[in-house]
Amino acid sequence: MDRLKSEIEALLYENAADFEIAKVLKKDIKTYFRTLEETFATTGGKDFLVKHTKRIDTLLKLIYKVALRSMFSDYVPMKNSVPVALVALGSYGREQLCVYSDIDLMIVYKDIPGYNIKELIEKILYILWDTGLKLGHRVHTVEELYDVSKTDITIKTALIESRFIDGSHFIWTETENAISQIRHDDPKSFIEAKLEEQADKHKRFPLTMEPNLKEGVGGFRDANLVFWIGKVLYNVNSIKDLPSSIIEEKEYRPFRIALEFLFRVRSALHLATHKKEDRLRLDLIPAIAKLLGYEESKQGHMKFARKVTESLKIIRLYSTIWLERLTYEYMDPPSEKRFIYPKGKDFNAMLKHLCKEAKSPFRAHPTLLRALIDAPRPERPDDALYQTIRTIFYQPYAYSVLSTLSYVRLLRYTIPPIKKVIDLPQFDGYHQYAVDIHSLRSVYHLEHIEEPLLKELYDALGKDERAMLKLVTFLHDSGKGRKRDHHYVGASLFKIFAQKLQMDESLIEQGERLIQYHTLMSNVAQREDLYNEKIIFGFASHFPTKKLLDMIYILTYADMRGVGGDVYNSFNAKLIRTLYKHSLEVLSRTAMLDEAAKRAKKEQALKRHPDFQKLKKSQQNKILQMPSNLLFLRYRPERIIDIAKKAFETKDFTYHISNAAYLTIEIIRADSFNLSYLLGKLSSLEVVNMDISKLFNELKYFKIDFATKVDESEIPLIEQIINDAFDPTKKSIEKIPLIKREDIDIDCEHSKTYAIMHLKSKNQRGLLAYVIDLFDDMGIDIVTAKVHTLKNRVRDMFLIEKNGNFCHNTELIIEKLTTEEAKEN
Repeated sequence: MDRLKSEIEALLYENAADFEIAKVLKKDIKTYFRTLEETFATTGGKDFLVKHTKRIDTLLKLIYKVALRSMFSDYVPMKNSVPVALVALGSYGREQLCVYSDIDLMIVYKDIPGYNIKELIEKILYILWDTGLKLGHRVHTVEELYDVSKTDITIKTALIESRFIDGSHFIWTETENAISQIRHDDPKSFIEAKLEEQADKHKRFPLTMEPNLKEGVGGFRDANLVFWIGKVLYNVNSIKDLPSSIIEEKEYRPFRIALEFLFRVRSALHLATHKKEDRLRLDLIPAIAKLLGYEESKQGHMKFARKVTESLKIIRLYSTIWLERLTYEYMDPPSEKRFIYPKGKDFNAMLKHLCKEAKSPFRAHPTLLRALIDAPRPERPDDALYQTIRTIFYQPYAYSVLSTLSYVRLLRYTIPPIKKVIDLPQFDGYHQYAVDIHSLRSVYHLEHIEEPLLKELYDALGKDERAMLKLVTFLHDSGKGRKRDHHYVGASLFKIFAQKLQMDESLIEQGERLIQYHTLMSNVAQREDLYNEKIIFGFASHFPTKKLLDMIYILTYADMRGVGGDVYNSFNAKLIRTLYKHSLEVLSRTAMLDEAAKRAKKEQALKRHPDFQKLKKSQQNKILQMPSNLLFLRYRPERIIDIAKKAFETKDFTYHISNAAYLTIEIIRADSFNLSYLLGKLSSLEVVNMDISKLFNELKYFKIDFATKVDESEIPLIEQIINDAFDPTKKSIEKIPLIKREDIDIDCEHSKTYAIMHLKSKNQRGLLAYVIDLFDDMGIDIVTAKVHTLKNRVRDMFLIEKNGNFCHNTELIIEKLTTEEAKEN
């Protein structure tokens, strides 16, 4: 800086033009801004801002000196003799000027003839503009200040935090007198207007994961408001200077630590973006966290974002308490506005009071917030306190209690399973709030349901069921932030906590299920075909009673509404309602629901299997979407994966023959396959079991188990028969078996997609080949076949796709199958 001063002095001595001096200043300013990151790395939050402010002060003083020399040459009068003062306003006035914030400058003067003051002011401003500094300026006479302050609350606010930079001390003294008059002018209206302004900003900028550090909840404006009102009422120069009746030392320390951290964050935000920026966008977090020395990893970024949210909440808490202490006498009427909680009450008693108030929505008074913080409480909740905590979830407006506990940072103490997710960010591109705030919002929307059908379903629940669902809603994401799947961790946390609250075991089981599958309804509704019966059964199998289905519907609504924005809208509301109604329709079909539940369990086991996880995502999806339940119900995950891998490699067909204890033939085919030919040629061997399963990409899997093994010399012949079975000209039905009409049971109402046929008859050579041949001739597509022989009786089941060839021809099918019976009769 000394070098710059010397260079300016030399230019002044040479009578250099103003724009030449401005060029030198501009070059120095650019150099200075390039070194700010280096300075930032070694300087604390407020200290960095103060240093920056002082540097700008020095530049303005130099510019003022240049302007004076330019006006008066070698006859520059004493500064006090020139009726001009340079005054800092706003964050610049508070010595909290951030790197790329506007420099709010006010030039105060007296228009005395002979001084050409207006020309001097123009010269100052022109030089400033030429330097490239981002300037916000006001120019007023001393006499105008009071009237100007009456025009706008923002101007009055700026004026009361003015700071002298340079110029005439006489003018500054008169300015201070005017500011004192402004400060004392109608403080009540000023306080009311500023509190209203704060409430509006809080609505516009809630505490999201992309907070506005300046205008939003817990931001600098909240801290500033304490200072502004303190300045008006007590004429203090900092928040710390307020009386101890307003601010206690034990309160100021955490507030100051949080504010200091946020100062650094905002400075880093400006440095990272190279512009004035107040919103901490998610995409900026890596760069800002790095500037602040956090580890360059997801965990490091989460730790940083969590600290930001925590700090904003601390600023919000203490500014709320202090503002009430500062302003309660100015509220109408003060005696009714201020709540004083009786002294000597412990935390449990105060929590009981909150529960009593929760018969209707409420917002805790700041005096109650302070009392809650100070209330004595055991080191951890005891049995008596757990009984009161249980009561919270039975209240119509539990949100009011929970949000109050959140406000005073006692949520992790009162509801231990939530402690790991307090302030926890969610970098998933979906959620807008930290986990605990999202959970609170979900409870709010549970208690303020806007859709009539959902409201009706919620009101129909019993009081214990509503309490359980409320706790589920609050804890549904409590398992986040761990390595394990948060659905299962959350369910475990819920179970342990619900047991401490002495909830009924059956309700706890329902709650566990709801948390385990709390994202399922929204995922299925928005990603799957809601007119595919397999999808509906798969979903409904997790919620096999109407009560559970109602609860997951309500929970899904609350969860999505809690995300924020238009995540829950008329479009996906309709999809979710459709899924709910379709699921209701299948609840009575318990056998299919049970089958779907078993399949769902096997799918989960598959997803956890290391070999499954090694597959491509597209391959995983194909396996999970295979239509045949039989494959999932009969085989272990390893076997399913093995079959699928072979299928991925199959172009036309592949087969495998095993001949250990008995003969087994496995075939995977894409081309047309004459199964009846194969079975006919092998009719001398008794089929004891056969599985047919649709896979994917038009592939089918066949597994045929015979009663005995064959001689190894016969294996080549069997291989030839398998190859010949892919020749459509081959026929091998030599004998028509005897099937009676009562042996056949056809159900075309099995499901919307599939019909089912059961065949229970005497075991006969060529029976299966005959049935398959008939189906092939009639174009009937078997989705799944389960063939079983026991004590010379067959028990065959065929799941058949409703393609028009089966259900429209049931009589013809029965007639053809029983032809031999007709002949005998």
